[in-house]
Amino acid sequence: MKHRTPSRLLAILLAGLLAACAPTQQDNTAVKTAPRSDQTAPGRAAENETRPSAQGAVAATATVAVTPSAPTTPTAPLASAAQTAPQAQPKPAPKLAETMAANAPPGKVVAKKEARQEADARMAADRMSVAVQPQPQPPSYALAPMPPEARERYSQLTDNPVRQVAEAPVSTFSIDVDTGSYSNVRRMLNAGQLPPADAVRVEELINYFPYDYALPKDDRPFAVHSEMAPAPWNAERVLLRVGIKGQDVAKQALPPANVVFLVDVSGSMNSADKLPLLKSALKLLVAQMRAQDRISLVTYASGTRVILPPTPGTEKATISAAIDALQAGGSTAGASGIQLAYAAAQQSFVKGGINRILLATDGDFNVGIADTRQLKSMIEEKRKSGISLSTLGFGTGNYNEAMMEQIADVGDGAYSYIDNLMEGHKVLVNELTSTLATIARDVKVQIEFNPAVVKEYRLIGYENRQLAREDFNNDQVDAGDIGAGHTVTALYELTLAGSKASVDPLRYARQASVESPLGNELGHLKLRYKQPGSSTSELIDFPLQRSAIKALDAASSEFRFASAVAAYGQLLRGGKYTGDWRYADVRKLALANTGSDPYGYRGEFLRLLDLAAALGSKPAS
Repeated sequence: MKHRTPSRLLAILLAGLLAACAPTQQDNTAVKTAPRSDQTAPGRAAENETRPSAQGAVAATATVAVTPSAPTTPTAPLASAAQTAPQAQPKPAPKLAETMAANAPPGKVVAKKEARQEADARMAADRMSVAVQPQPQPPSYALAPMPPEARERYSQLTDNPVRQVAEAPVSTFSIDVDTGSYSNVRRMLNAGQLPPADAVRVEELINYFPYDYALPKDDRPFAVHSEMAPAPWNAERVLLRVGIKGQDVAKQALPPANVVFLVDVSGSMNSADKLPLLKSALKLLVAQMRAQDRISLVTYASGTRVILPPTPGTEKATISAAIDALQAGGSTAGASGIQLAYAAAQQSFVKGGINRILLATDGDFNVGIADTRQLKSMIEEKRKSGISLSTLGFGTGNYNEAMMEQIADVGDGAYSYIDNLMEGHKVLVNELTSTLATIARDVKVQIEFNPAVVKEYRLIGYENRQLAREDFNNDQVDAGDIGAGHTVTALYELTLAGSKASVDPLRYARQASVESPLGNELGHLKLRYKQPGSSTSELIDFPLQRSAIKALDAASSEFRFASAVAAYGQLLRGGKYTGDWRYADVRKLALANTGSDPYGYRGEFLRLLDLAAALGSKPAS
């Protein structure tokens, strides 16, 4: 055996230690896969004990870098990291260190050895950090959360166009006493959003407010009034207002009432703005009932039930308890509920009295007949029995307003939207007589304009109430009904002869002469209506004189306030015909003409104008 010098032995020892400390290919793989501490190979135990801090740092770096974002096979993330990360090649151990260790005095070997181990550990950690570090990714930009899916349903509306009198001198439509669009729009504005254009029916905004029109002085059920003045938003146009005021009836003078509450208790009604609000609103009506009145309660969800048989209005505790017990759950068999409600109303029918169903729902029918056209056909057939159907809408999100409005129209009733308990009080207490008692049925309006005086006309609102000219005299054609005390307002925008027209005149049309005996007549207004229980209509008609046009400042306060509401509705729909007018202009006109406002409706309107102005001038898409 050859003897080796001490320095030679020291060099061999140092080389062995360096070799042991340098990471092998197997070590690199072990570090990249970040094994748990309980799976460390026995051969590495001594090394781990020698450099615990470095090993912990390497393991932590590897674990964070390669953790997969989705469940995969154990090796998949590693392959992905290895492919996407820049692979830094391990640097070879410097030869100078070996040389210095071989030539170092014996007393300094231990210190140099420890320093070398610490340096090697740092180098190994640095190499491993580079090896597993993923490549820089492009910056990610956080997107705003998507708004919830809009599932509310509205009938599509297109603004009535400007019509030339020379081409189409006659305008015919059904009156409308619905007010649901106003309170539904209010709900959206209070929630901080502009309504979609199709949710805005201008005539319902105008007719939300009671107007101080004179009551009828004869035996007719309503009086008809007209007024004309320049349009506030366009001085070259004239506004024609047709106002109807129904004969009022005191609550105690109403005939006996047979009222069926038809309540949706399906799962979709399980929110604070639906069934709980509905129950509170119905109890307001119960408080107004008299001994001669009868109330029934029918519910529908997955099935239908008669919860309360006809009960005298004096048994308020019994009726209120039945309402309080209602709970939401299940699907929505609305058509079956409507059929059962008609059967219940027929069973307790009051001849010569009020027979009405109040359907309270969000309109989200999903079992049985759900198509609006089929529902309308069914209700058209049922109304022949003399039972009317009105709708009370509740809630948001899945609200089906299109159905609520249309089935009330064919049910000889009115549509209201209850967004809060104050609105419930308005509809079921303040306006109880007009909600329950009908004084005129199938009311139609027709105006023939004189082409010698009027070039163009445009009916503001009533887009889904248009009738054919021949429908006016056809008593088989359904139209709107007027309740006791109702006011109804319709506005036309007119272009008079001599003013700049919106549409070019026809080249070959015969020009009318103002020299005719009717040259001062702006138009001829006619109304048809049926008395309750009658199948034959009666006629009211009178001419509209051009000389009746006043200056806007001389027009009545009611005329100017209605004009302001009309402008508000048109702006919410996009302001196609209102020129440069803005919400500030509308507010100024409305504020000066609030008049008598006992319930604060007009004051609230001013606040809604401020909200609409703050949210913008364009409707939500």
